[in-house]
Amino acid sequence: MNISVIGSGYVGLITGAGFAKLGHKVICVDVVKEKVDAINAGKPHLYEEGLPQLLKEVVPKHLSATTDLARAIKETELTFIGVGTPPQKDGNPDLTFIRQAAASIGEALKQKTGYHVVVVKSTVTPGTSEDVVGRLIEQHSGKKANRDFGLAMSPEFLREGKAIDDFFNPVRVVIGSRDERAVKVLQDLYKPLHARVIVTEPKVAELIKYASNAFLATKISFANEVGNLCKALGIDVYEVMEGVGLDPRIGRAFLDAGPGYGGSCLPKDLNALRGVAGRSKVQTTLLDAVKKVNDEQPILMVRLAEKHLGSLKGKTIGLMGVAFKPGTDDIRESQAIPICAELLLKGAKVVAHDPEAAANMQKLFPQVQFLNSPEAVVAGSSAVLIVTGWPEHASPELYRNAVVIDGRHLIPKDACKIYEGLGW
Repeated sequence: MNISVIGSGYVGLITGAGFAKLGHKVICVDVVKEKVDAINAGKPHLYEEGLPQLLKEVVPKHLSATTDLARAIKETELTFIGVGTPPQKDGNPDLTFIRQAAASIGEALKQKTGYHVVVVKSTVTPGTSEDVVGRLIEQHSGKKANRDFGLAMSPEFLREGKAIDDFFNPVRVVIGSRDERAVKVLQDLYKPLHARVIVTEPKVAELIKYASNAFLATKISFANEVGNLCKALGIDVYEVMEGVGLDPRIGRAFLDAGPGYGGSCLPKDLNALRGVAGRSKVQTTLLDAVKKVNDEQPILMVRLAEKHLGSLKGKTIGLMGVAFKPGTDDIRESQAIPICAELLLKGAKVVAHDPEAAANMQKLFPQVQFLNSPEAVVAGSSAVLIVTGWPEHASPELYRNAVVIDGRHLIPKDACKIYEGLGW
């Protein structure tokens, strides 16, 4: 099949490269020429494990990129919309890029004959695919959704750092559409992935994505609240969660206590779901509490540093990792951000090491000095905060004479001069 993908961020590029690997001809579309040039050169413009090798396999035979959306629509039969939906100040997603993509697709479809399927893969609130995307395409094309063109919503469930594995080995595939032809096209497209396919209406598919991420965020905040109790009781929350997670009704995943969740999905999607509920006059007592726990959790690492050092003014504090998780250069909603802000507010000098995210973090905090090695961070710091959990920072030998605040359960308690775990 000939496929076009609008947007070449994490979702768009992984989706495009994945289907190209399966033998389809894929055209990625982006307004940023530098991204297009990088893709056509077989070089990723973002860090994701395995992506350089995947692009080498599929470019240029099966995957290419362009800034010409109209040409991409003309030469393909199915289009995925994978543009960003960043959060606004009120927590609701900004649909600017979605609206622009839909309008442009509509203009392109006006010049095209034959049936074309449009699939929203961006994370959008319930009703957006039909009420915003579908209507804009209809307005600009003069065609009717689910008659002249297919319209569907198929959310992504990709974990940054493991996105390629998640694409090829999905736990489930969700297809939301009122068009039987579009459903059949997508079922055939997804068939080689051997996943359970759920077919529903677009609004349900949209809410499945939000509810999934809200539940994961809830598990993390629950583990962190229990971890704070464990800290007060002098026990290890990881031992507690090993026992809790053995219950198949609960499961062990996402029960690792630490500085909290971050990234481009969980915080944004939780807030968006709260916004949807607010507009529907529905209280979100549990979700509000999940957010409150997560907002407070990273600052506890700074408090533990103060416990051992007293005032942080004039002291050098080292951060091990600033990406929101290992395996990515993404700092969106990273818990390192409030930690950096609090340390600088306290008058501390902050040094850090991150194998991938240093450049992104320095755009936010130019006063943070990134050193070339974790050894240099430890050597020059009064205390070291393990924030991300990179394997590069997991060697106990690094910390023999250090004061360590471990936010990721990364090293043994006896590995350093003074050790404090966040929930253990």
